Parts: sequence; structure tokens; C-alpha cells
Amino acid sequence: MTTLIDLSRPLAPVDPAKFPELLKPLLRIIAPEIEYVDNQAGAEIMMSFFGCKKDDLPDGEGWAEENISISSHLGTHVDAPLHYGSKCGDEKAKTIDQIALEDLFLDTVVLDMSHKKGTGGAITVDDLKGALDRIGYEIKERDAVLIRTDHDKYEITDPLKYNYPGLVRESALWLSDQGALVGGTDALGWDRPFMVMMMDYKRTGDKSKIWDAHFAHRDKEFYVIQQLVDLDKLPGFGFKTAFFPINLVGASAAPARVVAFLENMEK
Repeated sequence: MTTLIDLSRPLAPVDPAKFPELLKPLLRIIAPEIEYVDNQAGAEIMMSFFGCKKDDLPDGEGWAEENISISSHLGTHVDAPLHYGSKCGDEKAKTIDQIALEDLFLDTVVLDMSHKKGTGGAITVDDLKGALDRIGYEIKERDAVLIRTDHDKYEITDPLKYNYPGLVRESALWLSDQGALVGGTDALGWDRPFMVMMMDYKRTGDKSKIWDAHFAHRDKEFYVIQQLVDLDKLPGFGFKTAFFPINLVGASAAPARVVAFLENMEK
């Protein structure tokens, strides 16, 4: 028997008035704008389209539909190499529609970094090695490595949600060098929070501090998945995960339905 675990964050509108003022620039990648067209409004559309009367429709109702405005990086989404730069190594960087589905259905390992929850700190190579040692696993070629921070447990309007731990250049490169093809996180970002990186850059003047975990993947294909949920429901390893994005032609990313497949095993 296969148990399916949905790792995708539910998407719903957020009242901007309830969103932290300092974080409002991030709202466009956090919550969609949705216009809900209910069955009564749908009846008006169908009456106009068919030239019928409301009494001609079942219970006087028409279809329901929604008009949605989203960023390609909103919610649980897959980053294509184009997101990090126009080239990956010496080749033109792939867009989301150019990624083979076989590269997004992979053996998966979950590394528990929940002890760094709420710190905004770096997840280092030593942190990754320690987490692997604790579950007795060695990353192999074409693995997906998911970073559990438990930041999916915070409400979307809670400022603490945005002070997540993240990868830095050295740890991001290390994952890729071990053979991992996908890296995912239940935090809002793969890197440390933008405010932390900005302060680090302004303090040091070191340009290598700018978005360093993402930029680390400019030389070798690596796909990043952000805003996952429920990684705490997964075993450390021994299962596959599908990271299938919407097929947006020419896009640098796309929202995805991410599902873990647990075969005949206890969670």
C-alpha cells in the first residue's frame, strides 16, 4: 500500500491589513489574489452566453470559477536554473518547462534542522553532515534533500515565520557536490532571510553574501523547492517524492504540487 503525503502549502488570500508592515514587499510571493466567481455570478455569465433564463439553469445556478493572480514563485514552487542566471555552467539555463519529469521524481532524504527554528542563521556543511549522521544516511547521485525547519508551522502573518534558517554558498555547493539534484525546504527561502543577507552585506561589503545559496547553483544544474509543508510527517529516507510544477513555458519557476510516496512503511 502506498501512503501519499501532500507537501504543498495551501494557497489562500491574505488580508494586507493583517500582514506585517515590514514584510509587505514579500506578500506577492506569499499569497495569491483570487477573485471568486460564485454560482450566482456564474448564472449571470451563462444567461448572457446561452441567451437563457435563470429558471433554465439547475436551481438557478451557473458555474463557479476563479480569477487568480500569482507570482511564479508563490507558495510551494520549483525554481528552474534560469532563476539563478541566464547560463548554467556553459549552457543556456533551463526554464521550468524544460526540466525532465524524471529529474523531479526522486529518492528523498529529510534532514532535521528544526533546532535552528526562528534563528535566521546559516545551515552549514557541518549541520548537514551531522543531520546525515543522525539518520545513518549518505547522499547519493540524484537524491532530493529536504531541509526541515518547522517554519511551516507558523501562521503566515507571524513575523517569526520570516526568520528562518537557510543555506549558505558552502552548504548549497556541498549538497550538489554530493550528487543531490533537488534541494527543498519548508522555510520561505533556500537562503537565509533577505534582511539577514542584507545586513551581512552592508556590514562586510562582501558581495559573496548576496543571495549566495541560490547563486551557488549557477555552475551545475540543481533545482530548488521552497515553501514545503509537513516534512515532520516523513521518515528520514526510503521513499520517493514528486516535485511536479505547472508547465509554464519560458518561466524561471512555477507553483507545484509536491507529493511524497511512502511504500509499505511506517511514518
